[in-house]
Amino acid sequence: MTPQTTLSPLTIRPATDADFPVLARLMSEANPRHPLTAQRWAHEIGEVRGHPLGLHAAQWLAEEDGEARGTALTLHLPGMHHPDRYWAEVLIPPQHGRRGVGTRLAEMLEAHLRERGAREVLSGGYEDEPWALTLLTRRGFAETLRYFDNVLELADFDASTWAEASGLPSGLRAVSLAGLAAEIGMDAAITAFHAAFAEVREDVPRAAPPTPLLLEGFRSRLLNDPHFFPEGILLAVTGAGEVVALSELHPNDSDPARLDTGLTGTRRAWRRQGLALALKLSALRLAQDRGTREVWTGNATTNLPMLALNERLGFRPRPAYTEMRWGGV
Repeated sequence: MTPQTTLSPLTIRPATDADFPVLARLMSEANPRHPLTAQRWAHEIGEVRGHPLGLHAAQWLAEEDGEARGTALTLHLPGMHHPDRYWAEVLIPPQHGRRGVGTRLAEMLEAHLRERGAREVLSGGYEDEPWALTLLTRRGFAETLRYFDNVLELADFDASTWAEASGLPSGLRAVSLAGLAAEIGMDAAITAFHAAFAEVREDVPRAAPPTPLLLEGFRSRLLNDPHFFPEGILLAVTGAGEVVALSELHPNDSDPARLDTGLTGTRRAWRRQGLALALKLSALRLAQDRGTREVWTGNATTNLPMLALNERLGFRPRPAYTEMRWGGV
């Protein structure tokens, strides 16, 4: 076992907007699977701060001799909002681990959540980082869900072997959000996209019921995203203009050769007709045409149909992420 070394005097202070570059670096080093840029983190925190429900977000920076060593954050979850439910996370890059930084940040975070009267706290860690899960277990957290990052190396994907599955049933066509917007205007295209997205997300496994997804908030989130990629949002559309299935691809902020999958799914009345698979294949062909090296997606271990679909396509799981919960509302 590696001996734990002692710290020089450690200071913990609230993070400011000027700290976004160092916060993004710390968070990326702590979780290189999902790196962040300062621009991306500023955008995500801005979305929480500006949410119409008045959501809380706070972050702290631990420094030793003027050098950043780790960060802690807590926020209300826009997608699963309850005023007494929070997400909380302590992120320490490996080179700064086992020196007491995480413990100090966790204690400060717990005090903050007690002061706010938190009744439920969600957090988590990866299965190949057992110390994180042990820390949470000792603090009274228990597992709620497990997720896999699934990764497809596009050099190994042969689209021609899926030719028969690439078509949509009669009466449907595949079009990107960008293509639909060119036909009917972006506002009308987003309205049609929202109707499908809002229904599909209701059935996504999660630790708590989803917050209703209002059209104006959905529109604002899309159009204000600095990496809005309407060409990567693939839709199945009826002759009447109804969107009945979708599959999203998003650029990765830190790796131009990687694309990340957002939501893929089909409206309830249209399921079991191969729509999600056909759109996912369209998305993968788009990725190949862009010269993408790999596509990442995330799946709850309880979402067996999507896990099976991704496995058929050649996606391979990385170490699982365990989401854990303390308390309840």
